[in-house]
Amino acid sequence: MTSKDEIDQLRAQLNQHNYRYYVLDDPSVPDAEYDRLMQRLKQLEAEHPDRITADSPTQRVGAQPLSAFTQVTHEMPMLSLDNAFAETDMVDFNRRILSRLDLAADTQISFACEPKLDGIAVSLLYEDGLLVRGATRGDGTTGEDITQNIRTIPSVPLKLMGSGYPGRLEVRGEVYMPRDGFERLNAQATERGLKTFVNPRNAAAGSLRQLDPKITASRPLQLCSYSVGVVAQGELPDQHDQVLKQLAEWGFRLNPLLEVVSGVVGCLDYYQRVLQQRDQLAYEIDGVVFKVNDLALQQALGFVSRAPRWAIAHKFPAQEELTQVRAVEFQVGRTGAVTPVARLEPVFVGGVTVSNATLHNMDEIARLDLRVGDTVVIRRAGDVIPQVVQVIIDRRPDNASKVTIPAQCPVCGSQVERVQLVKRSKAGARTAEGAAYRCVGRLSCKAQRQQALIHFASRKAMEIDGLGDKIVQQLVDTDLVRSPADLYRLTPDQLQALDGFAELSANNLHAAIQARKSVALSRLIYALGIPDVGEETARTLANGLGSLDRVRQALPDTLIWLPDIGYEVATEIHNFFADEHNQAVLDDLLGEMDQITDEDGLAASLAASVTLADLLQRMNIDGIAKVGAQRLAEHFESLDNILQAEAVQLNQVPKLSTKAVNGLLQAIADAEWVARVTALESQLRDFGMHWQCQPAEQDSADTLPLSEQTWVLTGTLESMSRNQAKAHLQDLGAKVAGSVSAKTDCVVAGPGAGSKLAQATKLGIQVMNEADFLAYLQRYGITPA
Repeated sequence: MTSKDEIDQLRAQLNQHNYRYYVLDDPSVPDAEYDRLMQRLKQLEAEHPDRITADSPTQRVGAQPLSAFTQVTHEMPMLSLDNAFAETDMVDFNRRILSRLDLAADTQISFACEPKLDGIAVSLLYEDGLLVRGATRGDGTTGEDITQNIRTIPSVPLKLMGSGYPGRLEVRGEVYMPRDGFERLNAQATERGLKTFVNPRNAAAGSLRQLDPKITASRPLQLCSYSVGVVAQGELPDQHDQVLKQLAEWGFRLNPLLEVVSGVVGCLDYYQRVLQQRDQLAYEIDGVVFKVNDLALQQALGFVSRAPRWAIAHKFPAQEELTQVRAVEFQVGRTGAVTPVARLEPVFVGGVTVSNATLHNMDEIARLDLRVGDTVVIRRAGDVIPQVVQVIIDRRPDNASKVTIPAQCPVCGSQVERVQLVKRSKAGARTAEGAAYRCVGRLSCKAQRQQALIHFASRKAMEIDGLGDKIVQQLVDTDLVRSPADLYRLTPDQLQALDGFAELSANNLHAAIQARKSVALSRLIYALGIPDVGEETARTLANGLGSLDRVRQALPDTLIWLPDIGYEVATEIHNFFADEHNQAVLDDLLGEMDQITDEDGLAASLAASVTLADLLQRMNIDGIAKVGAQRLAEHFESLDNILQAEAVQLNQVPKLSTKAVNGLLQAIADAEWVARVTALESQLRDFGMHWQCQPAEQDSADTLPLSEQTWVLTGTLESMSRNQAKAHLQDLGAKVAGSVSAKTDCVVAGPGAGSKLAQATKLGIQVMNEADFLAYLQRYGITPA
């Protein structure tokens, strides 16, 4: 094979892999194989620079930064759309179309429908199949040339796939940033102390207008095509949806919710279906676009002013609005966290009237530079708590006042302290200030007590039926309950004395409380309200350590052996159980309970999988990684031998580097480090750890049936709640994810399943209906109540 043939073959392979990954969301090779092909192509192009072409996959990024963008005049204007805000607007739109076409009032026009992506409209011009220009919409007549930036977006084909495309073709689409990419981008900006973006649309716009294309290339942008503009030297289908499907064959990404419906009733039904899915989609949308599907009818209808008569955008309720901050107050949660809340001038946003919004913490207030009296942008998406996303500085009044954290708890008057975080690295442990402030009053603070008891009784915790928020508030206000243990000491007579109770209801609640004296360990751990310990971490602790005694004793260095527990969370867990007040509260509670069901399914395998080499590798010894730790373990066979070793003995370890020897000697000389590693070794031994150099073989019978599998739940299940289904899957060892990907093993789809089911079908993933799922659970002895 000649170098030219190999270059052509590599480009074709890479273009096909890009298409499957970025357009179809269905990768066909591992990342390592893709990287190998790309590196080989780069090598060949370096050896033969005369064969580098603009459409090569290696040439997406590389242009020098621009000094400014140049202007582009659109050959065919990029018009905006008229908006519909109510069903009556859609009915009027349909009536106008039928009237202008001189059709009967009951004629059913076919409409192409798709979500209206909240991004930036762009124009892509192809000549002989090659991308020659990318431009923004601008004012519809004139935009900016952003060719170098457009080329960096992986879902934009540099060369059209297949054949049969017009000699000159303008493709129009929306550049957007998916939600998860937006969250990652803002998280990175926060870590670096940089300004964050207000929403994904602003992030996409800012990314496209970078003068340096390398910056644009680093941003998680996508392009979704929705129409064509100029078409010359060729023809396209005569139906709008068929044009889009033709674009897909040439390499463009389409919205998977693209659909053709009949008449205005079909449009309204589609609108409602997409509205219900809005908050579950991987991208932001602000409405639905309807277009007459027949292109001949589009041409007959023509345009009015700056909008086509044959298309309309049916907008969703706004998710962002402007309002004014009246005050900032502080609420106290179950862990004592003192959280600022903005009291707002009421504003209608996201379908409801909003008068409060979360401010998260004082660091967020500082980042926003928010003051009382400011005009702010409020965002509310679905059921998400409204939040302040931007301050309009230009509208700040002269009397705007700064926000300060209170020195005393607004509920109990106890001192408010800033949380201290312990971070560990090879340089040792260091303490840093956290973002949160906490009231130190604990259960003497009624706000903490009330929230802690609400959490304790909640469905995912102890699941005490009938013990709602208002009843807990009465129990706290009357001081009948000062800790969780007091719940179990309540009598029916005491309950009957509360507002709204009679003899029967008091007896029922008393019975419900007593029925929860025996619970699974994971539920109890979650119910305790340990900071940063949610349902998943509680399950990890229960499964990984097997008993409450082990959880209470576990050192931070032991806890980080468990999956997905980092040092900060491990420190929070250890500190919670080491605290004398918490110990007394827990002991009091255990004295009232009958049984805690240990969950030791993974405890033995955790202990049996730990080796001396693993221990050494994790103890932050300078110069010692996996191989060096293995050599030390094989040579010395015990930690005691290593801790007593001197330089001459360490230098006898085969192939152990000088840096590793010096790093270990420095660690051994550190009394704090020696105490830490010795305590860890002792605890791991107590928990059943062995000291072989290689992990013991695991008995396949100990492996849970769905270990290492990922399942997704979608739709509404009739026989159980989503959380109950999730718990059953986790009991079998599965990871339950919130979205479908190529790594998903199975999707359980109930009535109302939408985009997740569509994605699973597209990727060929196994799908179970509810009946299949129930039968599957019964195979493992699980019968939902």
